[in-house]
Amino acid sequence: MASAARSATRAFLRSTAATSSFRPAARSARFALPAQGFRASGRRGYASEAGEKKGGSGGIFALAIAVAGGAGAYFYLNGESTPKGPFVPTKEDYQKVYDEIAYKLANETDYDDGSYGPVLVRLAWHASGTYDKETGTGGSNGATMRFAPESDHGANAGLKHARDFLEPVKAKFPWITYSDLWTLAGSAAIQELGGPVIPWRPGREDKDVAACTPDGRLPDASKDQRHIRTIFYRMGFDDREIVALSGAHALGRAHTDRSGYEGPWDFSPTVFTNEFFKLLVDEKWNQRKWNGPTQFTDKTTSTLMMLPTDIALIKDKEFKKHVERYAKDSDVFFKEFADAWVKLLENGVPFKSKPEDRFVFKTSE
Repeated sequence: MASAARSATRAFLRSTAATSSFRPAARSARFALPAQGFRASGRRGYASEAGEKKGGSGGIFALAIAVAGGAGAYFYLNGESTPKGPFVPTKEDYQKVYDEIAYKLANETDYDDGSYGPVLVRLAWHASGTYDKETGTGGSNGATMRFAPESDHGANAGLKHARDFLEPVKAKFPWITYSDLWTLAGSAAIQELGGPVIPWRPGREDKDVAACTPDGRLPDASKDQRHIRTIFYRMGFDDREIVALSGAHALGRAHTDRSGYEGPWDFSPTVFTNEFFKLLVDEKWNQRKWNGPTQFTDKTTSTLMMLPTDIALIKDKEFKKHVERYAKDSDVFFKEFADAWVKLLENGVPFKSKPEDRFVFKTSE
């Protein structure tokens, strides 16, 4: 399919391939996928906790910058004249933020399988997946994962890596809210890893600790299809959208020190494809014999992993019909995933702009 070919081409044409820590001992030709590469560079970003305060002789300067406001600081530090009147960022300004994220993804490869992309997708997902349509609480509007107790929820374990990765971007573009930055970063990562185009619009506002959502709003990987529907129906998704969003498991891997689970879902965890669905349908999945929580491994190589919630997608006949559709047609999956992803990131946000005003960003070369 066109989208799958485009994904493979984009991954192959990266000038220097990142070295993956995952290499199956054996794989059939059916499993052969291009390795995702990134441009090599010695540049490394720095990380800090959100809201970290600096002391010392720079205090007066910092105060002046704070008084000038985030937008004024942005123009001052970038050697540009401060515009008259309130700063209203344009599409071009958000493209610059996108480009900075893409640059860091290409040059900072000291994370799982050579890319921070999957954990940025997870950050955007978990920041948005707390939405409750009945109460209007939660969702991406607020970026309340900056605070405990939400940052300490079990489902959010490990996401500090993603938040820290984005701190230098926030420092460079202080006018963007964390809420917009996190969702833009997740969307940028999908595009940069060969996924579909993600229309995106700004308008989220950051909130304080009082807006933190209670634990338990995100999916529990140990549960069945009833739990999946409870979680996603609360956000306003139907069965088709649930399966489409589950396709994000094409990216990344599970960690025993975070979720308790271990391993990647497919052979190319830094390339966005429909292989997750192909493997669910075509592979034989056996329960893994180990001391960890219940998970499943593929019969062919015993190197891949599926969660109980993943297996539930093929046990439930309504879910399975969508799994089979996406396994057969990458273009259909890309389109329906993009639509569901946009909905996920926009749930509960009081936008002043219209859906037709969403931005489409250029991917890196």
